[in-house]
Amino acid sequence: MSLGHLFVISAASGAGKTSLVRAMLDQDPLLKLSVSHTTRAPRPGEEEGIHYHFVSEAEFLAVQAQGGFLESAAVHGAHYGTSQTAVQAALNAGRDVILEIDWQGAEQIRRIFPSATLIFILPPSMEALSHRLNQRGQDSEAVIARRLAAAREEMRHVHAFDYVTINDIFDVALQDLMAIIRAHRLTLARQSACHAPLIQSLT
Repeated sequence: MSLGHLFVISAASGAGKTSLVRAMLDQDPLLKLSVSHTTRAPRPGEEEGIHYHFVSEAEFLAVQAQGGFLESAAVHGAHYGTSQTAVQAALNAGRDVILEIDWQGAEQIRRIFPSATLIFILPPSMEALSHRLNQRGQDSEAVIARRLAAAREEMRHVHAFDYVTINDIFDVALQDLMAIIRAHRLTLARQSACHAPLIQSLT
């Protein structure tokens, strides 16, 4: 039995998921982010092996054919996948792992890891989401319109998740996410695994 736990964090594009996950990692050294593989081109400021493993479509499909991904999905015309080997190694080492993936990947993870904790981040409104996507300055109006339409569809899957937080005030949303992590670490099952000798001596 691995001591680590799997947390899946999903959100519509522009809801602030990536910024929140980075802040979580800064606050908690026991958390590890699973770096996904993708066939899309790097965005400004993204680095290989830190934000994603950027691969060609042929490379991605080869790994997928060998069963090397825990989950994979096609999103906005690009492929994304989570390495099975990397995630299992981190869990076996006692690390809590965050998967920053979309709802399709979350559904696949739920089937493989029924005990995984699924968290969805919502924006405070569609207007706020539109404003955030426009602020990025990375996409055309047509692309942003498609992302907003896709976001509406993505958010319809929120009911399949265990927890939901609304990213209106960043620090409040961050506290919500850290509270979920901390609460899971305090379950009897987790405490029994981490502190078996103490609990046995006391009971």
